[in-house]
Amino acid sequence: MQSKRVVVATPDHPLLLACGRALDHVEVAYETYGTLNPARDNAIYLCHALTAGCHAAGVCADTGELGWWDRMVGPGRAIDTNRWFVVCGNLLGSCLGTTGPSSIDPATGVPYGLTFPPIHIADQVAVHRRLCAALGVDELHAVVGPSIGGMQALQWMLDAPEQIARMLLIATTGRLTTENRAFSAAGRQAILDDPGFEGGRYLEGKGPGPERGLAAARRFAHITYVSAEALDAKLGDEPPAAWPPPAADAWLAPSREVERYLEYQGTSFVRRFDALSYLYLTRPMDDFDPFGAEHSSAARGAFARRPDAEFTVVSFDSDWRFGTDHSVRLAGALREHGARHVDRFELHTPLGHDAFLLEVPGLEGIVRDALEAPSTSS
Repeated sequence: MQSKRVVVATPDHPLLLACGRALDHVEVAYETYGTLNPARDNAIYLCHALTAGCHAAGVCADTGELGWWDRMVGPGRAIDTNRWFVVCGNLLGSCLGTTGPSSIDPATGVPYGLTFPPIHIADQVAVHRRLCAALGVDELHAVVGPSIGGMQALQWMLDAPEQIARMLLIATTGRLTTENRAFSAAGRQAILDDPGFEGGRYLEGKGPGPERGLAAARRFAHITYVSAEALDAKLGDEPPAAWPPPAADAWLAPSREVERYLEYQGTSFVRRFDALSYLYLTRPMDDFDPFGAEHSSAARGAFARRPDAEFTVVSFDSDWRFGTDHSVRLAGALREHGARHVDRFELHTPLGHDAFLLEVPGLEGIVRDALEAPSTSS
């Protein structure tokens, strides 16, 4: 599978952002699977998680890697590409093919860096919608989103309810907790404090960039993606180290399996992702609060415009990033603001937040049923 690119903003048709600024050039990387039918009513949009990209299924032509949701998307699978036309576009602000802070600013000829404007999840959804328009998709059978992808899906329903018949919101939230924000803040600060950050100008050839800070940020985050049970099962059988240690430097160095595991996670992440994109993608999560007092009436208005919209909210009992407490609050907020058709499921798994990427009994059935069930409007 080869990703494609399309320009969705130009000087004649700029992307107006929530911060009040505009981008005159936005390019989006995307992939599609299946075929759009003549009625153009079988499209499903996948909103990917934080550091994933548009390669959701099949073998990547460039890397040979399987897509991040290959177990879910494909012929005969839960999101059956024999039936559905599936679109996955890379996020605005990412470094994986869509315009972001590491992109070249057409006005200066150098990477944007910190001159790239602040972005909101609504801006990312605006880009998704422009991609759909470029593909000739006016209405979506469903929008599916895990983790931050669920936030995008929810924002889409609030911004353009007439475009969407149903939502699948998996391991996600309507609002971060203070603990969620604390983990993100610690990761961002590790990047900002790294001398290699160079005020965001490292992309201009001023050095290797904040590699240590980005690796630390990934280690902080990865701990929240796995459960205590999963860590124990994978890494917890190691006996205590021999005592006394030979020297302090050997004693303090990463020696246990869990330490080496986190080192690997940080190092491998640095090779594939950009620090500025990490900063720009995590901050919008902190700011997301679609049912807060400022936005509550708009949410009610959106659901009133699409009373037949169907919501499926899924959580994993071992997820402590966006666990069942988050999905309970989200389902409650949806109903409180006028959503009439909300189903909520909790699945048992020891795999933690990342369970949506892995094999979890019951998940594929929930996704398939949510997509294929007769509409409540019929």
